[in-house]
Amino acid sequence: MKNLFSLLFLGSFIACAAQAQVAVTIYNNDLAVVRDVRPIEFEKGRQTVRFTQVAARIDPTSVHFKPMNESEPIRLLEQNYEFDLVNSDALMRRYLNQMVVASLKEGPTLTGTLLSNQGSVLILERSDGRVVTINPAQISSIEYPALPQGLITEPTLVWLVNSDTEGQKECEISYITHGMNWQAEYVAVVNKEDTRLDLGAWVSIENESGATFENAQLKLVAGDVHVVRDQPPSPRLMREFATQAMEERDTFQEKSFFEYHLYTLPRKTTLSDKQIKQISLFPETRTGVEKIYTYEGQRDAENVQVALEFENRKENGLGIALPKGRFRVYKRDDDGAQEFIGEDRIDHTPKDEKIRLRIGNAFDIVGERVVKERDQLSRTSVRQTIEITLRNHKETSVKVVVVERHWGDWELVGETPTILDKDANKVEFLEQVPADGETVLRYTVISR
Repeated sequence: MKNLFSLLFLGSFIACAAQAQVAVTIYNNDLAVVRDVRPIEFEKGRQTVRFTQVAARIDPTSVHFKPMNESEPIRLLEQNYEFDLVNSDALMRRYLNQMVVASLKEGPTLTGTLLSNQGSVLILERSDGRVVTINPAQISSIEYPALPQGLITEPTLVWLVNSDTEGQKECEISYITHGMNWQAEYVAVVNKEDTRLDLGAWVSIENESGATFENAQLKLVAGDVHVVRDQPPSPRLMREFATQAMEERDTFQEKSFFEYHLYTLPRKTTLSDKQIKQISLFPETRTGVEKIYTYEGQRDAENVQVALEFENRKENGLGIALPKGRFRVYKRDDDGAQEFIGEDRIDHTPKDEKIRLRIGNAFDIVGERVVKERDQLSRTSVRQTIEITLRNHKETSVKVVVVERHWGDWELVGETPTILDKDANKVEFLEQVPADGETVLRYTVISR
């Protein structure tokens, strides 16, 4: 059976070699850039080249082809992306109104013209004109005369190229594919006094692209990259992500890149299709941490949250850009067992910034918020006096950060509790609550 493109272009047919060098750069938003370098044997003149082992979820409009030696006179004239893969439904669809042979599990072998495979039966017309309906559960196999033209076993790029010379030439093919994601996973163990965290980090890489990338150079991009879905980013820009030099170390190397952060794995790794792979992001480190109780009565009238806060600084054992991801926190019991105490998510966090992990609600600390007075000073101005009671049932005193939110133009008036922090929409008070006791906080705010 002649190749369709040979008939159309009257040229020769060439299949590419397997992947030789491949680099993959993965983003947070279901996007990856693949850079594939392979040797291709060219003949002189016009010819058809079939490039296999590409991602099934490739964006064919993003493909960029070039010889590694840019002086090589090779021109890409036309590209087709073939993705009609061989399967039982595709075979039956192609053989409607044609002769097939159906072998039954129990019974004779039936030969006839396939009239329909819709619904719960398969319909054949025998040579004598009789029509037979067959339950698919009764069929052990169906024999077709040949593989229909146009069906392929894997997604393939088919190029019409023109070469002024013959011989083997290394060529680079880069493209964008969907179906690949990565996220950071942090595991932290807090010490007995809740003053120190042992922190490790992994990246989880999910490959649903429809392709396996053997011994690939791997890079991860952290940041919110804008993508116009009906017009992919420039292949030239995306290739720049995939070709940065790497240093020889065991864990990901982080650096700023444009307005994002780039994490490069200095060794090669295989990214198999339908696989979730985990790789260490950085060696386990230790950092100081502070336990903070927070009460935000406007959102939760009773519960006091407990959080762990630390600063992402070099002197604290960190000081690198941390990609967004999930933080799971554990603590060892007296018997040595490591128990799960809570989890939270962080956003992309630059170095030298604070990270506050909400772990859960404190069992022994309770809050209560009441608006004691409310006066309408004018049509747009309101004065409120708010009273917050904190009750501590622990055997030790605790500090509680009270968070109050206000919007528009507002100001605190009169006697005010100790202010920890204040911005346009929020004020934080710091209150000491005695052991097995309570503290009452009161303040007045005018909102306009």
